[in-house]
Amino acid sequence: MQSTNESSNSTVGAIKDALRYLGDASYAILPEDVAHRLAEIKKNFFGGVRCVVDKELEWIDARVAGGDRLREEWRQRHSQAEKDKTAGEGI
Repeated sequence: MQSTNESSNSTVGAIKDALRYLGDASYAILPEDVAHRLAEIKKNFFGGVRCVVDKELEWIDARVAGGDRLREEWRQRHSQAEKDKTAGEGI
């Protein structure tokens, strides 16, 4: 069983190494200053994407909290309406 895990780990490792080499080679073929500027542009782009994703996650959390608050308000109104309804039945 252990040899199966080792062979799959070595296969995954080989694939990772190949992808890492291709990534390195894609920057190595460019002039050094161009490679560094391109990397900076990509980092800035993905930093912006991360900012947008973070804002979206905050928005989702705020909407869920707002939904919980509304749901509680509706429950309170419903229970108050039920109390009012049962209070009038004794007359």
